[in-house]
Amino acid sequence: MNYQTSVSSNEETKKQSKRNKLQKEVNEKPTSAYVGATWGVVIIGLLSYCIGLWNASMELNEKGYYFAILLMGIYAVISLQKVVRDKAENIKVSDMYYGISWVVVITSLLLLIIGLRNADLELSEKGFYAMSYLLSLFGAITVQKNTRDIDFINTKTEEEK
Repeated sequence: MNYQTSVSSNEETKKQSKRNKLQKEVNEKPTSAYVGATWGVVIIGLLSYCIGLWNASMELNEKGYYFAILLMGIYAVISLQKVVRDKAENIKVSDMYYGISWVVVITSLLLLIIGLRNADLELSEKGFYAMSYLLSLFGAITVQKNTRDIDFINTKTEEEK
């Protein structure tokens, strides 16, 4: 009889522990306000950068250069964020891909800096492009991170049920 009580008690403790763990993971899930804010940051950054390019009085090849750098930078930071996260979760990532991701992020930033330094733009315009570019990159990183976090938590929650 004493054995029955201790077994029931252990099972109840395990169930309670499982519930606490599940609740903790749900609490780690990004809030909808934060997810919305990160999407807002991406949209504001991309729209402001692209509207600035559209209205700029520069030649079309210059506009293409700045747009290509934007696309390159966004892809690079998303890729880098994924690789860093994979390494943190002990998912196999080649060192070459990890290095290339860093090189492309740094290269995109350097290309923007060199382009703006040599551009025939007002200092305020240069600052505008730099800030909207960085806002776009930051937003892209956080959106990708939130997407991965939510997917990970949803998958884990479904597995535990």
